[in-house]
Formats: sequence, C-alpha cells, structure tokens
Amino acid sequence: MTTLINRPNTALLVVDMQRGVVAEAYRRDAVVATIAALVEKARAAGVDVVWVQHSGEELPPGSDGWKYVPELARSAAEPLVAKEYSDAFEATELESVLAARGIGRLLLAGAQTDECIRSTLHGAITRGYDVTLVADAHTTEDLSPFGAPTPELVVAHTNLYWQNHRAPGRTAGTVNAADVDFTGRDPSRS
Repeated sequence: MTTLINRPNTALLVVDMQRGVVAEAYRRDAVVATIAALVEKARAAGVDVVWVQHSGEELPPGSDGWKYVPELARSAAEPLVAKEYSDAFEATELESVLAARGIGRLLLAGAQTDECIRSTLHGAITRGYDVTLVADAHTTEDLSPFGAPTPELVVAHTNLYWQNHRAPGRTAGTVNAADVDFTGRDPSRS
C-alpha cells in the first residue's frame, strides 16, 4: 500500500506513446492496441488516465514526431503532462496532478522501456507510490547496434526485475493487461 496519505485512487499512466518515439518500436502495433484497450478499460471503470508527453531537441513541441500515435486518443478531461526528462515526475506537474485526484497507485504503460519507463517506475516508487508495470504494454526501439540488448530482452528484463522489486510500505510488480483489475486490488499480487 502507498505511503502517501489520503491517496486511495488508481490511475493508468501512459508515457510517451508518440509517433517519433514508437515509429520503430518493438511490437509497436500490439503494444499500441494493448494500451488502447487498457485506456478504455480504465475509462469504463471510472479510473483516471494520465498522459505524459516528452519534448526535446529530437521531439520539438508541435512536430509530427511529438504528437501521440493516432490510435491513442486522449479525452479532453484527461490530464496531459509535458516532460523533458526521462522520469515523468522530474520538473513536471505530474505530482500535483496525481495529488489533486487522490492517486497513490499507478499502472504504467508506454515507451521507451529502457529509458522513460524505467525512470518513471523508480521515480514513482521513491516518491511513495505503489506502481505496477503492465508487462505487455511497454516497448522500446532496437538499440542493439549501440551495444544494448535486443528490444525483446530489454522488455523481458524490465518485467523480471520490476516483478520482484520491493520498497518499504509500497508495492511494485507486473501484471498482464488482460489481468488488470481497476477495482482497487493490487494487480501485481494476483
């Protein structure tokens, strides 16, 4: 359970599913479809969906690559948090958005696994959140020509280590999208 006081609510946090980020991503279409289904499931359950959008030198605001993929449509009522660093909490309004909604539990999906997803997982748990990674709803590009493992290994390794992650008074873990339960149960303990 979260260490944050008066934060009983859950949110689905969708990170950086932008055209320029996922154009060449591993299992791109499957991951986008999985996230789209999660978004609809969250909306149907009355659970907040919070969107995060990266900008920087390679993703200037307003550019085609900066825009979210067309398959994922944000509702006007759903918060959009702009970021410039890998950790979606760093120098953003994310914490105040979540606090205003009483959110202490996050389900995380998006891109890139080995950068913004990992950084945001750690940023969330160190700030007191319970954070569950949706194991089949995150992706990354192939950076193996630069010495990184192949994308399927990056995804598998991130799922492995987050499945067993621990912190005092907080929960971590993974869950497949089909098993996500927005009713308040901790999906990583299913």
